[in-house]
Amino acid sequence: MKSLGFMLSVVLISLSTVALAQSDAQKSFDKLKILAGIWKGPLTTDPAQPDLPNLGWVSLRVTSKGNALVHEMKEPGTPDDPTQDDPITTLYLDGDRLLLTHYCDAGNRPRMVGKISPDGKTVEFDFLDVAGSTQYGHMHHAVFTVLDANHHTEDWTFMMEGDKPVHAHLDLQRTR
Repeated sequence: MKSLGFMLSVVLISLSTVALAQSDAQKSFDKLKILAGIWKGPLTTDPAQPDLPNLGWVSLRVTSKGNALVHEMKEPGTPDDPTQDDPITTLYLDGDRLLLTHYCDAGNRPRMVGKISPDGKTVEFDFLDVAGSTQYGHMHHAVFTVLDANHHTEDWTFMMEGDKPVHAHLDLQRTR
C-alpha cells in the first residue's frame, strides 16, 4: 500500500510539472500575441553591416484561429507583393514548448525554443535545430521585450560562416 501511495505522489508531481511547463509556454505565447500589428523603428547591428538594407516595417499577425503568430520583416520601398523575398517567422505552441521557426533568406529554417522571463516582459528563444544548409549562416537566437502596448524591442542573433555572430536590434513603435 505504501508503494501505491508513493507511485501516486510521483505521478501527481509529474503531472503538475507538465501543467506548469504548459502554462509557461502558453503565457509566453499569449504575451507575444498582444504584439499583433504593424511596427516601425530603427535597426542597428553589431558589428555594423553597411550593406544591410534599412527596415521598412515589421508585421505581426495572429493566424490559424489563434494557434500561430506570423512575423514578417519588410524592406522599405518593396511592394506588398507575395513574390517579394521577405523573411518570415512563425511562433506556435508545440505541446509544452513555445517554438519559433524562421524561414530565412539564407535558405534554411532554424527552430528555437522560447521561455518567458520571471517579470513576464521578455520572451527569449534559444537555438534548437536547423533544417537546410547553413552555408550562408543561420538565425540563432531571438529576444522579444514588451515595453508597453505600443513599444517593443527585438534582438536577433545571426551566425555567419565560422560561427561569427551578428547582433541586430530593432526598437519598434506600433503604427497600427
